[in-house]
Amino acid sequence: MKTTRLKLCVSAALLTASWGATAIAAEGAPGGRVVGVSFQTMNNPFFVDLNAGIKEVVEAKGDKLVTLDAQWNSLKQKNDISDLLMQGAAGVFINPVNWEGVRGSLLQAKGKKVPCIIVDAPAKDEDLVLCQVASDNVEAGRLAARALAKVNPKAQVVILHLSINKACIDRVAGFKEEMAKCPEMKLLDTQECKGTTEGGRPVMRDLLGRFPELDAVFPINDPSALGALSAIESAGKLGKVTVVTVDGSKEGVLAIKAGKLHSTSAQFPRQMGRTAAEQFYAGLAGTAVPKDVKIPVKLVTAENADEFLK
Repeated sequence: MKTTRLKLCVSAALLTASWGATAIAAEGAPGGRVVGVSFQTMNNPFFVDLNAGIKEVVEAKGDKLVTLDAQWNSLKQKNDISDLLMQGAAGVFINPVNWEGVRGSLLQAKGKKVPCIIVDAPAKDEDLVLCQVASDNVEAGRLAARALAKVNPKAQVVILHLSINKACIDRVAGFKEEMAKCPEMKLLDTQECKGTTEGGRPVMRDLLGRFPELDAVFPINDPSALGALSAIESAGKLGKVTVVTVDGSKEGVLAIKAGKLHSTSAQFPRQMGRTAAEQFYAGLAGTAVPKDVKIPVKLVTAENADEFLK
């Protein structure tokens, strides 16, 4: 397990110069500051928990959190963030739909001297953000591949991807890195799955039809894994196709307990949310803030699944 890695890139002096005006203005607002967060979707327990972690810290500071759902729509996310900025948000947490598509929003925030914290899915323009807080997604992918290699080192694998999301790009990179250590393991295909149960089901159904030899799949998150499992079960191949994934959601862990899902690399969204909010408030206080914070991940299998249901 990798330890938390912090790359200190923002000096206290620069931070105060860049963000201080907004912090002071917001401090005097009646009832505390208003802070916003824009998620790619709220139709996922992971983001509900992440939001709860942010909210816990924000409300403890006497401030208010406004939570917005982009519904997987980059344009809606852009408009939502613009509305938050126009309404005088003291800071914005962003979970980007598209890791390259939030540049305009970040530039708008920078122009208004409003700090942005990226959560879960890193953005390309890290120079425009105060801090990025995410799981160690490369390691999550490695853990999934190692788990698969233990039970099927000759696996014929497909990947269900969400390639506009940097977290998923990193998971796939880690998976492929570890997979390369198993010369008899073969990648048959990579397909987009939207990161949802509804998106994963038809894609997996198609892959099962095209590749009779397929016996393993790496979906990039628990929801898409559950969609893949639905297709596998409908095809009568439950137990014949090993599914390894990333998230550690309650639904994913229950699928492991039921013997359907082999493993998931657990993330810790509440911790991620709390950490992101703590970095935000440190930044407002003029403290040096790490540009990149990685939250460790942990493999969940049948052996330790009960720990994640407590």
